[in-house]
Amino acid sequence: MGNLLSADVVFQGAFMKSFIRWSATLTLVGSVLLGSLFGGSARVLALPDEQVMERLDNVPVFTLVDGEGSLVVATLSQEADALPVATVFISHQNAENFLRNMQSTNPEAAEGVRIAPVSLAQVYEIALAGRSEENPLEVAFIPVPQEVEAALTILREDGQNLEEFPGVPLFIAKSGEGENEATLTVLRGEEEVIPMYFSEADIQATIATLRETQPELADSVRIEVISLGRLIDNLRSSDNPDLNQIYLVPSRESVEFVRSLQERVNEQQAPNQQAPAQPNQ
Repeated sequence: MGNLLSADVVFQGAFMKSFIRWSATLTLVGSVLLGSLFGGSARVLALPDEQVMERLDNVPVFTLVDGEGSLVVATLSQEADALPVATVFISHQNAENFLRNMQSTNPEAAEGVRIAPVSLAQVYEIALAGRSEENPLEVAFIPVPQEVEAALTILREDGQNLEEFPGVPLFIAKSGEGENEATLTVLRGEEEVIPMYFSEADIQATIATLRETQPELADSVRIEVISLGRLIDNLRSSDNPDLNQIYLVPSRESVEFVRSLQERVNEQQAPNQQAPAQPNQ
C-alpha cells in the first residue's frame, strides 16, 4: 500500500511545505498532536522506529498537498514562534468536507490544494523528522466524529465520565475478567494477530461473525477503546511482547477508497501500454 499512497507526494529531506494561516478555518476538535508523543522522559526502546512503521504501514490516511505534491501545513496561532501543523485525516470524506469548506471560506489559500492518501507509517516518519530544530513540525490527527462518539459511548457505559476522547479511537475485542481476560486474536495467513479497528462498525461485524461460528465465546466479548496516540507511545516504549502481534485494521471506507484509486490509476495507464507484437503467421 505504501508505494501507491506515496506516488505523487513530495517528502524530501525536511519535507517541502507550503504555509497557510487557517485560524478561522481549521479547528482541531478532538485531535492529538503526534509530535507530543516524542517528548518527555528518555525512551525505553521497545520496537525500533522501522518496526513501528511496519505496524502502521497498511493504514491509509489523508492529508493536504499543493499542486506540486508538497505537504501543506497550517499555523494555528498568530504568534511568531508558532509551530506549523500538518493535518492528517483518518477519513477521506472528512478531508473532502474540510477542503470544500476551505475552498469556500478561503479560496485563495485553497487554490491548487488537493487531498493525498499516505500511509500512517509515512505520517510517523514526518512526525519524527518534525522534531528537528531546523524544520520543526507538528502532526495533528483529525478523528472521525462518529467513531469518537462511539468510543465515548463505550467508555461511559464502562463507568468513565468523559466529555472528550483524547485523539483517534481504536476498538479492541476482549473477553473474560482478571486473570481470565483475553484479547481477541485472528489468523492473518499463518500469523495470529491482535486486530485493532479504526471503525466501531467493522469490529461489530467481526463480533457478529464470531457469534455465528463460536456463539459460546461471543457472548462474553466486549469492546474496549484505546487511542492511536497511546498505542504508538506503547509501541515505542513498552516491552510487552503482545505488541508484536498488533495489526491495525483500517476502516472499510478508507480501504475501498484506496482500492478505487488504484483501479483509476490502472485504467489511466492501460491505454499507454502497447499490446505485445503478434508473431508472423
